[in-house]
Amino acid sequence: MEKIVILTGAGISAESGLGTFRDEGGLWAQHRIEDVATPEGFARNPALVHAFYNARRVQAAKAKPNDAHIALARLQRDWPGEVVIVTQNVDSLHEAGGAENVVHMHGLLAGALCASCGHRWTSPPEMAVAEPCPACAAPTARPDVVWFGEMPYYMDAIYDHLAGAAFFASIGTSGQVYPAAAFVHEARLSGAQTIELNLDPSDGASVFDQVILGPATETVPRWVDGLLGSH
Repeated sequence: MEKIVILTGAGISAESGLGTFRDEGGLWAQHRIEDVATPEGFARNPALVHAFYNARRVQAAKAKPNDAHIALARLQRDWPGEVVIVTQNVDSLHEAGGAENVVHMHGLLAGALCASCGHRWTSPPEMAVAEPCPACAAPTARPDVVWFGEMPYYMDAIYDHLAGAAFFASIGTSGQVYPAAAFVHEARLSGAQTIELNLDPSDGASVFDQVILGPATETVPRWVDGLLGSH
C-alpha cells in the first residue's frame, strides 16, 4: 500500500499557542538562539538554558492539539497504507491529537538527557543546573532536544521512509533548517508526489509539486479529507 511521509514544523503548533522562534514577542524573541539553543550556550550559561526550557515546558503543557494535529491522526488511522509523521517540533501535540509512533527528530521537551553517559529519562517539569543523572549520577543533565549544530535523531530511519514514500507532505516548516529542508528532494528522487501546506511559501516551495497556503487548521483537514475521499 502507498506510504505517506509527513514532515511537520512549528507552523502546525502555532495555532495551539506555541510560537515559532521567528515570532515577535514570544519566548524566542527574548533570547538569542546562540544563548539558549546551542551546546556552546549551555556550556556558557546552563542556568539560562534550563530556565528557558522550563518556561517552554510550562507553555507546552497548557497547549491543546488543534484541528491539524487531529486530522493527521485521522489520516494515520484511516489511510490503507502507512502514514509516518516526522516532526521538528519538541512538543507532544501530535500524540495528544491521537497520532502514534511520531518520529521526533529534534527530541522532546518532556525528555532529559545525560551529557556524560547518554542516558535518557522523563524530564521533571523543572530542570536545574547540576541535576544528577539517575543512571551515572553525573551532574550533567540537559534537555533532550537537538540544538543548532547537533545531528537530528533517527535520520537513517527517516531516509528509509522517504525512499519508500508515494506521497510527501511538508506542513508548517520554513524550509530553512537542514537536513529537514532537503527531505523534499529525497522524496522526489523516490518518485513521491510532494506537497507543501504552509501559511506562507517556504524557501523551497518551488520544488514541490503543489503548494497550498493558509492556516494549518484549515488546509490540513481539507487535504486529509481529499486523500481519504480518493481511496
